[in-house]
Amino acid sequence: MSNDQESTKRIAELLLEAQAIKLSPEKPFQWSSGWLSPIYCDNRVALSYPETRTYIKKMLAELIRREYPDAQVVVGVATGGIAQGALVADLLELPFAYVRPEPKKHGMGNQIEGRIEKGQSVIIIEDLISTGGSSLKVVDVLRDAGIEVAGMVAIFTYGFAVAENNFKVKNVKLSTLSNYNALIETALEHDYVNSSQVESLSAWRVAPEKWGK
Repeated sequence: MSNDQESTKRIAELLLEAQAIKLSPEKPFQWSSGWLSPIYCDNRVALSYPETRTYIKKMLAELIRREYPDAQVVVGVATGGIAQGALVADLLELPFAYVRPEPKKHGMGNQIEGRIEKGQSVIIIEDLISTGGSSLKVVDVLRDAGIEVAGMVAIFTYGFAVAENNFKVKNVKLSTLSNYNALIETALEHDYVNSSQVESLSAWRVAPEKWGK
């Protein structure tokens, strides 16, 4: 197993241990979109575990150094990417800013919080990629402000085809620490699920809008 594969599965293992990711094929969760899902992911939970938080921070920093060495500013996506983004920016000794879902309704009316100069290259940090819709809105906000987006890094992605297409259409490079395939492998190895449940979990990733209906 390569170092990349090893760290990808290690991230999945840590998220499962912290219950940042929960798997429940028999009693699925319902997303706001109406989709039924056998998985629930809240990577903010990982922040409560210092060793897990530190490992994720270091792996994100290494990923940025390797794939986006020219990034000048770290930008977090509110709210999930703010804390982790600030930790990573500190480790990389880079400026940090974050982008709100919409402009502030009072004061200066900012949507970009922090200082980024026009023409600077930024790396965006997100905690989770599902369809990519909300994450890519941040790209639009930054580009509209004359800021160059080097790419986006995230802790985890479901790997939906629709997300891959959305990032391709926006011409945004995406790099993640872990993914759904690594998660399922790890969950099976550590007895979070059994082999019969894996089939259902795999089917969900292929057609989440139809799963469980």
